[in-house]
Amino acid sequence: MTRHDMVLTHTGLRFQSRMWPCTIGKGGLSAHKKEGDGATPVGVHRIVGLLYRPDRMAKPTDWAVPIRLGDLWSDDPKHEDYNLMVRAPYPHSHEALRRADPLYDLILLTDWNWPNAVKGRGSAIFLHRWRRPGFPTEGCIAFRPDHLLQIARLIRLETRLIVPRALL
Repeated sequence: MTRHDMVLTHTGLRFQSRMWPCTIGKGGLSAHKKEGDGATPVGVHRIVGLLYRPDRMAKPTDWAVPIRLGDLWSDDPKHEDYNLMVRAPYPHSHEALRRADPLYDLILLTDWNWPNAVKGRGSAIFLHRWRRPGFPTEGCIAFRPDHLLQIARLIRLETRLIVPRALL
């Protein structure tokens, strides 16, 4: 571990000498993640991207990429675009990245099962805004909106998300 790593603990996410309250997947933690299980996968995950809604916020960092109308994330394990960002129209199972609610106004992308996805192993694990404190996700890690923005601005190229197996 390095000082740039984010480490999930029983009480939140430890990062940059601070503890950030967060929520995880409704399925808890899993060493055997599967599509639709609602679990947050244990392991060491690189941060590979930052997406944001330019109509709702200023560009948070110089490496952030805007979420455009029609941006989607494929979660169809039967399709070749599984666990990749795709564009509408897209007839296969997907999740809209540009949502009416603010949940995905800012998204940190991890390399969970990406870029060469294993079918059924689970699609994207994002770090995003929480619905409310304590409300679980579908497997992602969620934060208070202002904390998420601060975290995004503190991330460096070498930052990793560590979800320790010891938490199981």
